[in-house]
Amino acid sequence: MASTSDIRNGLCIKYNHDIYKIIEFLHVKPGKGPAFVRTKLKSLTTGKVLDNTFSAGHKIEDVRVETHTYQFLYAEGAEFHFMNAETFEQISLNKNILDAPDLLKEGTNVMVQVNTETDLPLSVDMPASIVLEVTYAEPGVKGNTATNATKSATVETGATVNVPLFINEGDKIKIDTASGSYMERVKE
Repeated sequence: MASTSDIRNGLCIKYNHDIYKIIEFLHVKPGKGPAFVRTKLKSLTTGKVLDNTFSAGHKIEDVRVETHTYQFLYAEGAEFHFMNAETFEQISLNKNILDAPDLLKEGTNVMVQVNTETDLPLSVDMPASIVLEVTYAEPGVKGNTATNATKSATVETGATVNVPLFINEGDKIKIDTASGSYMERVKE
């Protein structure tokens, strides 16, 4: 058993007969009344996100997890296939467990959290950023804007990302996997 002081991002807990991963939390200590922890929980079975408030000192049941490095092999419909980097064992996971499935490129290494009691995969942590090649981008005409303008571009995985006007087809760009937004152009 853990208490609310042990809450951190990425912690997996049992709550309402389901396993949830804490996406974000905020410890609030109002001037009047007891302190509490406001959390955003993501269900690892359904993928739904819910807000919950725990009072300070509340006991929570944490789930013991191990983290393993897996390599993304291929996608087949809603199933994504991964291979363990150490044992070469292959697993397939549903699309709703993944945070940004449309940004996964074949050969990408991800961290998979596995429940030690049941040996079932709970969640997949993507790398913080990923470099992808732009396969389609509308030509941006320079000089017809007054502020920072963006256009949509399609990357090699099929995802659509808003990019600045100077990005062209064939350019490699770095994308933030948490928000799915453009970070910078990569020179090689």
